[in-house]
Amino acid sequence: MMPKRVKRRKVHRGRVRGNATRGNFVHIGEHGLMAIEPGWVTARQIEAGRIAGNRALAGSGKIVIRIFPDKPVTSTPAETRMGKGKGEPEFWASVVRPGQVLYEIQGAPEETARLACNRISHKLGLATRMVGRRPTV
Repeated sequence: MMPKRVKRRKVHRGRVRGNATRGNFVHIGEHGLMAIEPGWVTARQIEAGRIAGNRALAGSGKIVIRIFPDKPVTSTPAETRMGKGKGEPEFWASVVRPGQVLYEIQGAPEETARLACNRISHKLGLATRMVGRRPTV
């Protein structure tokens, strides 16, 4: 996963501060996987989580991915001298704040959704927890 077009090819690393103010509740499915610590989730991790979750669901539900890797992460090759500018983009990542819902599961029983969330969380590089849908008033 990566954007089709970007305005700038290389961006600053930045800092992940504060909690998520958008995308912090389940609104498509009945169950969700929420991040409880800040960090980056790479495009490979997102895809690996999608595959593991779909395999755990075994056709009994649907997974919706709520994050997109839109941050290019650069690096210079090993054993390269100082200077010569910033490195080339190596991979794409999504900036995740605590409280952001990463995946949602709809149409699956709770026990199956719990198993799928557990399998997905093993593929990600940050701590997560399973959350349910908020009751509507």
